This record gives sequence, structure tokens and C-alpha cells, in this order.
Amino acid sequence: MGIEREDLDAATTVALTPAATEAKVEGAGVTKATMPTAKCFVSAMLAGAFIGFGAMYFVTFLGDPTLPFGVQRVVGGLCFCLGLVLVLCCGAELFTGNMLLVCARASGKIDWRGLARNWGIVWLGNFAGALVAMAVVALTDLQAMNGGAVGEAFVSVAAGKVALAPATLFFKAIMCNVIVCLAVWIGFAAKTVTDKVIGILLPISAFVACGFEHCVANMFFLSMGLVLNGAGFGAAGAVALDGVAYNLVLATAGNIVGGAIVGLVYWYLYHKKA
Repeated sequence: MGIEREDLDAATTVALTPAATEAKVEGAGVTKATMPTAKCFVSAMLAGAFIGFGAMYFVTFLGDPTLPFGVQRVVGGLCFCLGLVLVLCCGAELFTGNMLLVCARASGKIDWRGLARNWGIVWLGNFAGALVAMAVVALTDLQAMNGGAVGEAFVSVAAGKVALAPATLFFKAIMCNVIVCLAVWIGFAAKTVTDKVIGILLPISAFVACGFEHCVANMFFLSMGLVLNGAGFGAAGAVALDGVAYNLVLATAGNIVGGAIVGLVYWYLYHKKA
């Protein structure tokens, strides 16, 4: 019973087989690489905002400092799942998930220019969406909840991210996107909204609970931490602009590596030559 057995009619299964999923990922890669620039950017803005909403939910839960560590990590991770649920079910362009375009590139269905164009536009769009979400959330005065503990939590999370050693940050980012792209893969394989939601809960909550680094989430976490730190939350100078840039550069690089690993391994295992 080898990979060939996986080629049974996908219509008879609850989810797509790995081979059918890989073919679907390749097709989606072609669509994404040829999407008009304006639509791609706006869709990416939505994804940046959606991930920001998940980060907002996560930090609001952390605003109760009396909670045990395990509860904070596990339940907080489940709260964060809101972001990818919105991305996968509502439709949006997420930079980390789009690392799976390497499948279409490996098959020669898109060229390097199309790959780089998509990644560049989506990264910028995600950042723009995260900044818009951050501004709107800050204007709601969410940070004042629980006597300002939510604002303190935002700064604490951001300060921890900018203080990571380079190697630690890079490998946390690799691990993050290995897990995120596996969750996105599940989303491609799923046939219903329910399946998508249930399928991503464990992977996404796992990467959050383990403290791995997601560049798009960090666009929201770090910008909010920077703004709130400047407004008097946390220790003075805990989050600075150079620290934000440092984190985003290394987190992005690690996310690219982690996502490319997942895409290329599954392409090698399940791609079918025409």
C-alpha cells in the first residue's frame, strides 16, 4: 500500500487525499501568482487584519496575569486560531501560507518572478492590514481593560519578541511556519468549513503555545507594543523601532524556510508528472 493507494477517488473520502491536495495546492499557486496586483494587495490586507484579530484575542486573554502558565498558553493559543480560521474560511492572502507556492514553482507552473511578486505584494499587504487593525484596536481602548493589564500584556509580548537571540528567533520562525503550512495544507484537504476549523485548531494553538515566531502576527504584536510602550505601558524603551525591524526580518526569513520545507517535501512525495 504505497502512495498509489492514495489516488482513490477523492469524492468517496471525507477529505482530499494527499496527492489530490498537492494538485490543488499547485493550482492555487498558479492563481495566486497571476492575481492582479490591486486585488492581491487588498486580499493580503484582509489577511493581515484577520491575523491581527487573532493576536488581539490572544493578548486580551493574557490580560489576566493570575492565570497559570499552562492555561495561558493552551487557551491563548486556541484564541489565536481565530486569525487563520478567518483567512482560510473567508478567503485572504497570507504570506506564511503562500510559501506553499513553491509546489507550483517546483512543477514549473509559475516562474521565479511570479513567486517573488506574490510574496512581495502579500508581505506588504499583510503589514498594511496589520497596521490598520492595530490602529483601530488601539482606538477602541482595548488596552485599558482589566485596569490596563491588557495593555501591559501587549507590551510584554512585544518586548519578549524583540529580545530574542538571532538564532533562537530564526529557528522559532522555521518551526512556526512548518506548523502553519501543515495547518494550511489541512485547510486545502478539508471539504467543509467545519473540517477546516477543526483541522487547524491543534496545529495553530501548538505554535502559539510554544512561543514560535509568525512574521504576520508579529506585524500586529510589535506595532501595538511599540505604540502602547510609547503611551506609557510597560517599562520605558521596552519596545523600539529597531527591535521591531530586527524581529520582522529574521522571522520572515525563518518563515520562508519553514514553509518551503513543507511545500517541497509534499511536492516530492505526491506530485504527479503530466
